[in-house]
Amino acid sequence: MSRATRRALLGAPLLGLAAALPAIPALSQGAWPNRPIRLIVPFAAGTTTDILGRILAEALAKEAGQPVVVDNRAGAGGNVGAQAVARAAGDGYTLLLGTNGTHGINASLFADQGFDPVRDFTPVVPFVTTPAVLGVPVSLGVSSVAELVALARRKPLTFASAGNGTTGHLSQALFNLRTGLETQHVPYRNAGQGVTDLVAGRVDAMFYHPLGLKPHIDAGTLRALAVTSPGRATILPDIPTIVEAGIPDFVVEGLWSLYGPAGLPPEVVARLNRAANALLVDPAALANLRAQGVEPTGGTPEKLAAMTRDEIAKWRPIIAAANIRPD
Repeated sequence: MSRATRRALLGAPLLGLAAALPAIPALSQGAWPNRPIRLIVPFAAGTTTDILGRILAEALAKEAGQPVVVDNRAGAGGNVGAQAVARAAGDGYTLLLGTNGTHGINASLFADQGFDPVRDFTPVVPFVTTPAVLGVPVSLGVSSVAELVALARRKPLTFASAGNGTTGHLSQALFNLRTGLETQHVPYRNAGQGVTDLVAGRVDAMFYHPLGLKPHIDAGTLRALAVTSPGRATILPDIPTIVEAGIPDFVVEGLWSLYGPAGLPPEVVARLNRAANALLVDPAALANLRAQGVEPTGGTPEKLAAMTRDEIAKWRPIIAAANIRPD
């Protein structure tokens, strides 16, 4: 046997072993990032979450010097997309624009989310928040929260929402708990249909996203009674908070935040956090975000970790008391 033949035979098992070994994580093959990044948005294209995800993706792409591709994975109140990120490698190439649904409400709403919202993720940055607006048709004849409560004590009122377990439904449940009323929840598969029926007076009230109600408020067919944020909303500065309007301990906000899978390297977290926070102080970007009815949050990964734990704890007793189940 020739020397060349012996070398070839001895090398063959090593080549086979190399082919069988798992791929080395991309992060160890060069400085992050060296290929496109995927941002999973756990709701459908065209939703508020999708719009915000595309704004954030653009800012992250500038920081990373690589494309950030938005991947819409809708289903189960955001759980489908969040689960995909929970199962991804913590290498910085798969991220999630999570909400306080995926990382708060759903922990009590679903028997099994398919992931642990704390253990299976790395918090990166709290991004933006929005209140719900309590809107009523002008034809209902009430001009304040106090008048709405007084009317509800005289006759049963109906509250529309975009579905069981949504922010609107939880706001209505909290409204009942804080006032002792028993208003009726009317869930819709399509939030737009709920708004249509609200304008027509077929339902009496609705807690909903500011952008969904504002055109009708401006047109004079709906009246905004309150917002559910801690302070007044930039998009509706003349409308009181619901606490100002007389219902204590009532804050409900939609929250969007950036997460990665567990084990995301600290240097990647730091760069992503810096890019998102820079976006939130850029005047043009800030105007664009506020046009979507949201307010900047920003801050550290530690702040987001605390906010996530707080959201999980906040909603558990409210969901249990109202006996809320997903659609």
